[in-house]
Formats: sequence, C-alpha cells, structure tokens
Amino acid sequence: MKTYHKNSERFVSKIFEDVFEKYDLMNDLMSLGIHRLWKKDFINWLNPQKNTKLIDVACGTGDIAKLYFEATNKDAKVLCVDPNINMIKKCKKNLIRYKNVKLKISNAEKLDIPDNSFDFYTISFGLRNTKDINKSLKEAYRVLKKGGKFLCLEFSKIENNNLEFLYKNYSKLIPKVGEIVVGEKKPYEYLVKSIQNFINQQQLIEKMKQNNFVNCKYRNLSGGIVAIHSGWKL
Repeated sequence: MKTYHKNSERFVSKIFEDVFEKYDLMNDLMSLGIHRLWKKDFINWLNPQKNTKLIDVACGTGDIAKLYFEATNKDAKVLCVDPNINMIKKCKKNLIRYKNVKLKISNAEKLDIPDNSFDFYTISFGLRNTKDINKSLKEAYRVLKKGGKFLCLEFSKIENNNLEFLYKNYSKLIPKVGEIVVGEKKPYEYLVKSIQNFINQQQLIEKMKQNNFVNCKYRNLSGGIVAIHSGWKL
C-alpha cells in the first residue's frame, strides 16, 4: 500500500508549521465542527479515572488533554507530546489554567520516557502522520503501565458506498478551503491523500496485536469516516 508520508518526516513537520495558527479553525471548517463530538466520544470510551496519568501524543493544540481534565475534575496528570514546537506553544497557552500538565517536543516513534509510566495513552488524528506506525505502537506499549489502555482516534475507511462517494467529493473541496483560509493548499492536499492511503480498521487492529496489545477493538464514528481503536497492556 502506498504511504504518502513515508520517509518525509521533515515534509510533515513543515506542513504543521505552516498551518498551526489556524489549525483549530480549519478543523472546525473541514469537519463542520463534528470533530469535537468525535473527541468527546473518544474520551467517553477512554473512561478517564481520577488520580491517573495520561500521555497524549500528537497533542496538537490540547483538545484531548482539556477533555481529560474536565472528565476527571482536574484530578489527573497529563503529558502532552508533539513534534512541532509551535503546536506545543499553542497547547501550553490553551491549557494554562490546568496545573498538572507537562509538555514535551517529541516524535511518537521515540518518546524518551521511562517504561511503565502512564495509565492511558491517546493519539488523536496523529498516527497516520507518523513515519513508522509499528514503532509508534511499540513505544505506546512500552510507556504504558501494566493494565494501561491505548486509544487511537483516526480517519478510517467508510463502509457505506453512498457515504463514501459523498465524502470523497467533499474531500476535493478541502484544499481549496485551506487555500482561502490559511493561504496554503499543499498541507490540505497532503491531508486528503494521507487519509486515502491510511490502513483500514482491521489492519490497524492487526498491527496493535503485533505490538502486544490485547483485547483490541474498534468502533466506527460517522459511518467509518473516523474510528476509535482501543487496546490494553496486560
């Protein structure tokens, strides 16, 4: 299968450097605001517990961390990780009212964090942008405590032909919207291609199992436009 981003780590990094200022606005425009509902469903399935530690990789501007703190009444610790310094700066600004948050610039494939450190690991719309999915999953497993839970929210494969037809045609508009709003077309051409070339739901389940996760499951949202994948370290 073609991987649009393979061996192009700098290219992906440059994309997010170009769009970070209007990243949240474009997410709202591209998904018609539905990404916020997807993230709430994601957190509900995670089922956050008080006095726990979360690592949120590819944290972007901090949406998942904020929802996690709200779900635990701020009684939790969160490490936000992103390879892009501008995203980390924006994340820090967005999470300024939360005390127990730390930020780290790092790639998912090499976190430089001790083994068995976190109760929960989340990655939201970031796994398909990693250079090596297997290395990223291996690192996720390593930094989780025994009994820890992995959760991934990612674009996936639509199972209804009519919905797929509509979505593909809608996707053609996304680069044009990016050009108008951000002044950049290429980042959103990459976005569309990266979604098209990403593995399907069952293939991701198999990769999770290959990297030692157990009780692996997925749930489609919006007909499979996105999917939540979960697994455990036991």
